[in-house]
Amino acid sequence: MSQARAVVFAYHDVGVRCLRTLLSAQVEIPLVVTVPDDPAERRWYASVAAAAADYGIRTITPAVANTAELARELLTLQPDFIFSFYYRSLLGAPLLAAARRGALNMHGSLLPKYRGRAPVNWAILRGERETGATLHYMVERADAGDIVDQMSVPILLDDNAREVFAKVTVAAEVILARTLPSLIDGSAVRRPQGFGPTPYFGRRRPEDGRIDWQRPALEIHNLVRAVAPPFPGAFAQVGGERWDIHRTRLSELPAPLEGAWLFGADGGLYAACGGGGVLQLITVANQDGPLDVAGLSRALAQRPAPLG
Repeated sequence: MSQARAVVFAYHDVGVRCLRTLLSAQVEIPLVVTVPDDPAERRWYASVAAAAADYGIRTITPAVANTAELARELLTLQPDFIFSFYYRSLLGAPLLAAARRGALNMHGSLLPKYRGRAPVNWAILRGERETGATLHYMVERADAGDIVDQMSVPILLDDNAREVFAKVTVAAEVILARTLPSLIDGSAVRRPQGFGPTPYFGRRRPEDGRIDWQRPALEIHNLVRAVAPPFPGAFAQVGGERWDIHRTRLSELPAPLEGAWLFGADGGLYAACGGGGVLQLITVANQDGPLDVAGLSRALAQRPAPLG
């Protein structure tokens, strides 16, 4: 017999792994609420709807979650817990109130840092060397409820957002698995979050990936990593055409001239950036596809080109 009953709001890889973690712990799940797939979005992650269907769990994909109708249904289901695992909407008070023993969310950062949207991308963009996952109680204010558990993961210098997200997904699964027994028996400890000056972070847009070559090399490298495919990617105008820059690496090579320049050396393609730092451009494409980096290196070895 199940020790607990939960309604799950979920999406993405974290949603799938945490749903399966609950099922492995024999939590009864009468309903999964997920997000309709957007045909305009390149979906590179696992489907919560498919995972729930595999287990025969009733699943709905409402266009709007915070409705009186859904709140009434949750009250009828009488869940002990409501869990939100990367669900794309903030759950309002009427939904949260339906959980008899609490409503909890899994957030992809070490709260209170990186509250809000796209926490993994923002952490990389801002040069963090670690992030993680946090299980916390939900309140009406986003990512603000008491913390139950956290787990950190490293961000390596050349990790991109997809690689870090995979680590965060594992952290989320570990946290939930080790915390469920104490949630169910009522012994889980709650730690209030500090607020202070901690900001909220907003949704990132494709145009936010534009590179300014006058910025330091490390800052540009972090931008490339933070938005690398499957995210929209970093880009710049080079020689009058758009280049999509998907992978870079910091270099110890000296800049050939003062300012921002594109140059070649030893078969590699390099950008001299603001402040004199140099960035190797490893994977680059234009509208016609991947560029011949070695060929560009040869052409630019003796005649660097200015970067606007």
